[in-house]
Amino acid sequence: MLKRKLAMVLVVMMMVMAFATNVSAAENPTGGKDIVDVAKEAGNFSILLSALEKAELVDTLKEDGPYTVFAPTDEAFKKLLSDLGITAEDLLARDDLKDILLYHVVSGKVLSSDLKDEMKVKTLADKKAKVTLNPVRINDASVITPDIEASNGVIHVIDKVLIP
Repeated sequence: MLKRKLAMVLVVMMMVMAFATNVSAAENPTGGKDIVDVAKEAGNFSILLSALEKAELVDTLKEDGPYTVFAPTDEAFKKLLSDLGITAEDLLARDDLKDILLYHVVSGKVLSSDLKDEMKVKTLADKKAKVTLNPVRINDASVITPDIEASNGVIHVIDKVLIP
């Protein structure tokens, strides 16, 4: 009788543990990777990641958040550098680097399905950016890959660096 009760308790505990593990995995489809980890793993955000380090924003984007990041690709940064006639080192030395980067971040998790045409989103640079639909754009940058989820928010890949 005692063995049977103990076996039942063990079965119930195993079922609860299995359910809890599945719920945790469903809530965090990225396996616990934050925005910075997801960007590193993607491989096309090296200039953005260098700029985040230089501006001391990496720890911020590793916090719980949630955050929405409009992330320019390396190609977007290279186009900006070419347009401005500067090097990546010149960009990283700018006094307004932190403000430029914060202009790409919105507090809260904003998925593409949450966006509305002509809406304004307040960035962490304390300035607003304009969203338009069809195609999805933030200011004059196109969203080329939306809704890349991270444990602490979401990344929308854009084709242009936003300047506040």
